[in-house]
Amino acid sequence: MALRGVILDVDGTLVLSNDAHAHAWVEAFRDEGGREVPYARVRPLIGMGGDKLIPTVAPDLSSGVGLGKRIAEAHDHIFLDRYAPRLQPAPGARELVERLHAVGLKTVVASSAKRDELAALLKAARVDDLLRETTSASDAKESKPDPDVVGVALKKIGLRANECRMIGDTPYDVEAGGRAGVPVIAVRCGGWTDVGLRGAVAIYDDPADLEAHLAASPLSEALRHPPTDDVPTMGTAAG
Repeated sequence: MALRGVILDVDGTLVLSNDAHAHAWVEAFRDEGGREVPYARVRPLIGMGGDKLIPTVAPDLSSGVGLGKRIAEAHDHIFLDRYAPRLQPAPGARELVERLHAVGLKTVVASSAKRDELAALLKAARVDDLLRETTSASDAKESKPDPDVVGVALKKIGLRANECRMIGDTPYDVEAGGRAGVPVIAVRCGGWTDVGLRGAVAIYDDPADLEAHLAASPLSEALRHPPTDDVPTMGTAAG
């Protein structure tokens, strides 16, 4: 089928937030849980949902109850209060989204972040006025690398998996997209190497690199055969 839409991850893809998340988790485990968790242990897990990260780091904990829940809540507060105000967009994030809209592609966010966190991330990426359709942790039963959030994103824009491509920055994005039947374009700006991003249909340095090479990318079909659906006018992002 013709290419008609793009599903966008946010953390590490449109905004340089992965290191900040890792630091916030280290502080949350220490301050709320009394556990010293090395940064190097947490950093490779950024990109999966907190409901999966907590039991991976501490198998005796669940993110939804007791201490695990308090650590998850502490991470959210620490991230939003201490780190979100200093986040920077990934190179070319806004320009890429504008270009996707210009060629007629529908866009939707698929993130494992909670709604208030997602709103802060989109603002930090300077795309909160461009991306109106969003999915967050509250919209999906399971977080990445499970494909639930990708499936919800497809429903929100009314497209089939083979009509879309996904852009992400972690192995968890690649797996989630693949399990949902959506080919994933990866970017390295989230901190992963090409080995870690194996399974992506193409890999670029960052959104700017993808936008500069759009004509030779897995999104090039939209340039040759522009979608006929109207792209929604720009407005305030949901969430």
